[in-house]
Amino acid sequence: GLPQEGQEFWIKAVFKQLIQGRSDATSVCSQSGTYRMVSEEEQALRAKLEHLSVKDHGPVFGTCAKMPDHTIQKAKDELNETEDKKASAVKELRGVIKDRAGSGDDLAKAVQDTFGEKPDGVLVRFIRARKYDVNRAFDLMKGYVRFRRDYPELFENLSPEAVRSTIEAGYPGILSSRDKYGRVVLLFNIENWDYEEITFDEILRAYCVILEKLLENEETQINGFCIIENFKGFTMQQASGIKPTELKKMVDMLQDSFPARFKALHFIHQPWYFTTTYNVVKPFLKSKLLERVFVHGDELDTYFAEFDPEILPSEFDGKGSKYDGKATAAKLFD
Repeated sequence: GLPQEGQEFWIKAVFKQLIQGRSDATSVCSQSGTYRMVSEEEQALRAKLEHLSVKDHGPVFGTCAKMPDHTIQKAKDELNETEDKKASAVKELRGVIKDRAGSGDDLAKAVQDTFGEKPDGVLVRFIRARKYDVNRAFDLMKGYVRFRRDYPELFENLSPEAVRSTIEAGYPGILSSRDKYGRVVLLFNIENWDYEEITFDEILRAYCVILEKLLENEETQINGFCIIENFKGFTMQQASGIKPTELKKMVDMLQDSFPARFKALHFIHQPWYFTTTYNVVKPFLKSKLLERVFVHGDELDTYFAEFDPEILPSEFDGKGSKYDGKATAAKLFD
């Protein structure tokens, strides 16, 4: 006794559930005789995902004690994640690692050497970063190994101790609160950076340790990272001191080398000659990352629409106190 469009909707809904291999196709029809694709609980979580604030997420540092329900829902919607799927994807990825290692491809062999004995949780990071496409997760593992092979200087004697002073100096910074989307916010303030005192490589080494450490947290694996770069006080001398090879290295780090979802890159207060530096980077950026670059200048309305001023330090035009790198290093390592 349903009207035409109601019947069509119901048929499509049942069909969709059957395709997804769910046996509960009848869940479309609830007791009251209405037809719902999703449970009310799921609808409520999706509604919540539309209106999150910085208070809806767990801590940035340390592991994730309990994943918020809306983050579990987000993993399901954005990454196609369910507990069953997680188990089968890990199993499948282990099979791919083993198969490819025997193919004579030395990178594939290196992937097996690096990840063969690692616990499931480590493999899940790569699976999540590639939305449960196991072959793409394997390619990302190859990228992870390749990056370390291409730039051995970044990984020589790399340890928390080796980069601690760089992080204490604020290169880069890490906000201790997630943004409203649950992402970790990394900060880079170029104004007082002396690249003879702290080299570009030292900063990249710090990034590598930070990413590795923060990716132990499952909320971060799902919600990802964003970076705010404050180019106020960027000098022509600094602009000419950064080599294209170094910029390429940085882009390689952000693309296909870590199981991290980089969701946005924001630039504020950049001077006119920033364009020359950006134009060097641009050809290396894949379209996906390019779409996630936001250049604000001094017009910060759209910047504040993304980031609550309450969580931003004063140097990043926020209402918080001055950024404290020493406190961050302590939270990260101690």
